[in-house]
Amino acid sequence: MPKVSKESATQGGEFGPVTDRAEQLGEYTVNFTSFAEPVDGTPLLRGLPDDRCQCPHWGYVLSGRIAFVYADGEEVFETGDAFYTPAGHAPVIRESGTEFVMFSPAEQLKVTEEIMQRNMAAMQAG
Repeated sequence: MPKVSKESATQGGEFGPVTDRAEQLGEYTVNFTSFAEPVDGTPLLRGLPDDRCQCPHWGYVLSGRIAFVYADGEEVFETGDAFYTPAGHAPVIRESGTEFVMFSPAEQLKVTEEIMQRNMAAMQAG
């Protein structure tokens, strides 16, 4: 039976105020993500349909608060909440120290992460 922890995950890295550790387990990717400061993920999603993440996620908030913004509103999850967020969202972290574990279909997440990495590189280049 495959398993992973934040310490044993082999993928991900340090992305400014964000630390992400990830591993693929079967058809899903598990992310252990923490934020040293508030982050609006919206600019990183430019180029995806409706400029929003099209990958569903299931997760658990270990600390802090995460909002998923949709075209018609937002859903906020706080410490101790398990969550599901369908396609069509943008993540917004409004609190330093936010940390969560998230499970996502690996192939769908890969498409989103490629766009996010491209946008991050363009933002860093100025």
